[in-house]
Amino acid sequence: MVMQLALIIDEKRFKKTIILCFAAFLVYLAGFFPGFVEKWYALGFYPLFAGFLRFCFGWLPFSMGDLLYFLLGCWLLAALAGWVRSIRRNGVSVSGTMAVLGKLFRFACVVYLIFYLFWGLNYNRLGIAYQLSASKEAYSKTEITTLTRELITQANASRRALKDTLLPQPGINQIFSKAVQGYRLLEPVFPFLRYNRPSVKPSLYNAIADYVGFTGYYAPLTGEAQVRTDLPRVMLPFITCHEMAHQLGYASESEASFVGYLAAAASEDPYFRYSVYLDLLGYALGQEFLLYAKENNYKEYESVLAGHRSLMDSLVVKDRKVIREFFLQRQNQIAPVSSDLYDQFLKWNKQLAGINSYDEVISWLITYKKRYGKI
Repeated sequence: MVMQLALIIDEKRFKKTIILCFAAFLVYLAGFFPGFVEKWYALGFYPLFAGFLRFCFGWLPFSMGDLLYFLLGCWLLAALAGWVRSIRRNGVSVSGTMAVLGKLFRFACVVYLIFYLFWGLNYNRLGIAYQLSASKEAYSKTEITTLTRELITQANASRRALKDTLLPQPGINQIFSKAVQGYRLLEPVFPFLRYNRPSVKPSLYNAIADYVGFTGYYAPLTGEAQVRTDLPRVMLPFITCHEMAHQLGYASESEASFVGYLAAAASEDPYFRYSVYLDLLGYALGQEFLLYAKENNYKEYESVLAGHRSLMDSLVVKDRKVIREFFLQRQNQIAPVSSDLYDQFLKWNKQLAGINSYDEVISWLITYKKRYGKI
């Protein structure tokens, strides 16, 4: 009788494993059909589902997603401790090891299904390229240099509009609210960027941010966008707009940065415009250096860089230095490890440049400028 019951239980576990494995395979297979994902998931199921999540959790004054991560971590530690205790009491057996491996496999399948059904399939959509009927293009040294100078001009103008030598320090909730306004101002131009039911929260994990290496992130389980709030305040408007773009289903980091740029640049607040142009200027300078470095043309680069410095407002130079020093003072040995893991995660999800895909926003800016004649 006991043996028969054990066989029934094992059969149920086996069937459950097969079902989960098959479901995960179907979701993985869907990723090879971007048109299907775009129509039925990214523009069909996901906006309704994500809106529902933001409706459920957006009103909370804290991040429910962060709390769930904490509880999940506690549960995993408790499960690991229970497994270790079981080994100490009963020793290692083939059946016990197989049972544990089966549980781990089923757990991995469930995590995979939840992540990709709740949000991750957006990595496989057609995205902003399809919606704008455009695509990222390779760019020349001349184009990146021209873009860099335009970003300097925009950063200078936005900084001068702030008037005071010291940058304003708006409240976190004020920044979140103005980010929503930026998206609403953008909606008449790009209706597909409509943002309803705001749900942006300060991260509960600022204390470990230097070790993990994040400035913001999206919680697929709850639809919340989390922002690291101990950064130099001027960085937060663009970071907030970037994370809100993830909420809208732009999983690609370059696309999220581009959509975040559109929203921040559309804002009526010069502080928001300064935030985005200051951030993108850093990307542009980095990409410009890489292009010249490929040709070992450092003398020409030094001449170009000197030209940039002569154009840059002294307050812009000062603000960039403050941001640079903030991160230099907080360097550590753990963040590179987490960055490598995230790099592999992005490559797994078809962002071939990995963590450098953030820099690809420059391609989108150049494409946008060619099409609309401005940035």
